[in-house]
Amino acid sequence: MPGVLNRKLLRELWQLKGQMLSIALVVATGIMTVITMRGSYDTLVEAQQNYYRDSRFADIWAPLKRAPDTLVSRIAALAGVAAVDTRVTFFATLDLEGLDAPAQGQFVSLPVNGRPVLNDIRIRSGRYLSGAGDEVLISENFAMARQLSPGDTLRAIINGRSRELDIVGIAISPEHTYAVPPGALYPDDERYGVLWMSRDVLGPAYDMDGAFNEVTLSLAVDANPRQVIAELNQLLDPYGGLGAYARENQPSHIILQAELDQNRIMGTAIPIVFLAVAAFLLNLVLSRLISTQRTEIAVLKAFGFRTDEVGWHYLMYALVAVAVGTLLGTLLGLLLGDAYIGMYGKYFDFPNLHYQLKPGLLLMATGISVFAATAGALTAVRRAVAMPPAEAMRPEPPARFRAGWLERMQIASLLPSSMRMILRNIQRKPIHSLLSSVGIAFSVAILVVGMFMLDGVVFMMEQQFSRIQREDLMLTFNESRDDAIYYDLRQLEGVTRVEMYRVVPARLRAGHRQREVSIQGMLPDGRLRRIVASSGETYPLPAQGLVISQRLAQKLDLTRGDSVAIEILEGRRVARHDLIVSGVVKDFMGLSVYMNQDALAQLVQGPKLASGAYLSVDADARAEINRHLKNLPAVAGVTSPAVMLENFESQLADSLYIGISFLVGFASVIAVGVIYNGARISLSERGRELASLRVMGFRRGETARLLLGEQAILTLLAIPLGWLIGYGLSYAVAASLQNDVYRVPFTISSRTYFLSALITLLAAVASALIVRHRVDQLDLIAVLKTRE
Repeated sequence: MPGVLNRKLLRELWQLKGQMLSIALVVATGIMTVITMRGSYDTLVEAQQNYYRDSRFADIWAPLKRAPDTLVSRIAALAGVAAVDTRVTFFATLDLEGLDAPAQGQFVSLPVNGRPVLNDIRIRSGRYLSGAGDEVLISENFAMARQLSPGDTLRAIINGRSRELDIVGIAISPEHTYAVPPGALYPDDERYGVLWMSRDVLGPAYDMDGAFNEVTLSLAVDANPRQVIAELNQLLDPYGGLGAYARENQPSHIILQAELDQNRIMGTAIPIVFLAVAAFLLNLVLSRLISTQRTEIAVLKAFGFRTDEVGWHYLMYALVAVAVGTLLGTLLGLLLGDAYIGMYGKYFDFPNLHYQLKPGLLLMATGISVFAATAGALTAVRRAVAMPPAEAMRPEPPARFRAGWLERMQIASLLPSSMRMILRNIQRKPIHSLLSSVGIAFSVAILVVGMFMLDGVVFMMEQQFSRIQREDLMLTFNESRDDAIYYDLRQLEGVTRVEMYRVVPARLRAGHRQREVSIQGMLPDGRLRRIVASSGETYPLPAQGLVISQRLAQKLDLTRGDSVAIEILEGRRVARHDLIVSGVVKDFMGLSVYMNQDALAQLVQGPKLASGAYLSVDADARAEINRHLKNLPAVAGVTSPAVMLENFESQLADSLYIGISFLVGFASVIAVGVIYNGARISLSERGRELASLRVMGFRRGETARLLLGEQAILTLLAIPLGWLIGYGLSYAVAASLQNDVYRVPFTISSRTYFLSALITLLAAVASALIVRHRVDQLDLIAVLKTRE
């Protein structure tokens, strides 16, 4: 007997192949998203944890000016400290062949005997340092971008002296998983790299023989990180301590963690939408199938089929759609997951980074899909099993029609008859129509969320590179210099404007809250670098007091007019001062603190110095100026906003545009699935009505408009609802993408609303064309013979 039901199932699945395939595609998209996003998340988290464990990634970092090696024993004696490692680290200019502009390298010392206690490196090719001569290891991404390999050489300006360095190996480090040069927003592997040298060579070269300028710690399991940081800062303050920070504030870790959090959120939210739509579509299709098979259900029960056999038979329709969708989604998810991890591998240096699908994740995704399908089909299946055979043998009673809101409206008589027929059909099925419209609205919302990310990032970059960073070149000196260097820079041929800036490390205290920051001294009338709020308005720099970013103000619980205590962490380390917060500006990058240069000089109580300069240069002279800057020992680094923007656009094309393309495909699957199934069900319900109209003289186009007009109205109603849902989801996503490094602004352009509506309408038109073909092929005689 079950073989009879199975043959019936296969026959009707083939008849419903278009509808079942569209539902399977919705399920497949949900499964694919789970496997791709959550699978990538699990892969990256496992790779991160393994890498951090194997390399003994530190818990605390503490940069300082200079301290003797004898201080290590006192640091190790601090309560909660499990391991201590010290080193020498600094930035220096690299003179690279084929590059006019000076490149920048971060030099980090390594012990000659043995490996680092913490933050161990991993050799990718070549060998470890032997301690002989000027041997150097270089970071892998830098080596690949510059096509460098063991045996090559490069020239660096270290402490004002030119040195030829011998590359003996290529390495990666957990500290530089995402390597960004100082002052930049994105990696620049052609112009920035990390270089490791022997402590015995690097220390004397940087006047650090027998001393160190950075210490890293690992903590005991029961240690209190805040207490350890406080005690460490107190111990290092006499040696020029610049403020210790925990792993959660380590720059590379912050970026990686933000990406992981985004993957986790997207890999959870998007599948929920797709599986909810799949449940709705299954309920829609099975409800109509059961209503048209009342007689078949009665015959099956009369022939002795049990209620559970009939129920299982109709539930199998849903499970087949889920099975096909799960298989397709799993295959596509594995392919996309591997490509997704490959894309991350271009920017994040992990050893042995390969996509791995955990069986538990696949089982969870399949289980949730089956649950959603069963829940969606359950109502329709219960109708089938609860129907007595005698009642099922009779045709379904005709619907009761009565005057509705359309007839009560005075404007109804002004509408053409075809429009009144369309609107009446919608009002007779309010719940069905509402759910259909909500399903389409979610496809619009997904598009809004995807393109909102592009809007926010592009707006942030336009602000940064068009209104804030207006210089052509930003120079960073190897140490603070007398600001009289302004005149030397101004005399360079091709330089049209020079603005000096000062950066001073400081600790801000507000009650029990504190934060180590860099105070940036700016010119009050500066034109190359300005304070610009998120609204695009230039924020005036007051003569006294501080202007701080809103993010920092929230962390310290400060508002405009409050007083904040400042401890300067360089030079004479003057006594603590209390300054007024003159302004709070909403910005997108870092935890910024700005001061008038003259006021900052008074606060530090020392000579007027400069940490670097902003230059405006003629385009024709830029290459010559860059070549000149390469040979200046005082210049530790040169940053070009134009190059930063170029790197941003390259990364944008690699990641964000690809992500948006997928979201367009996902949204189209939802729109086609809802609209196509809605139109097919309407066709099956109204086939006799449409055939009668054809016999009465209606043309094919007129009957098609009656059927598809309903879906058109539901789609048009769904678009503003989708905009509203997308607005709310985008706000939630923007709120989740707020960290101390960057903050994606919440802004949605009119272009996003237009494109989301256009793509949804195109998907609706594609669905309508498929259904229109079936309307044109309608067998009038067969339909009219159908018993009501």
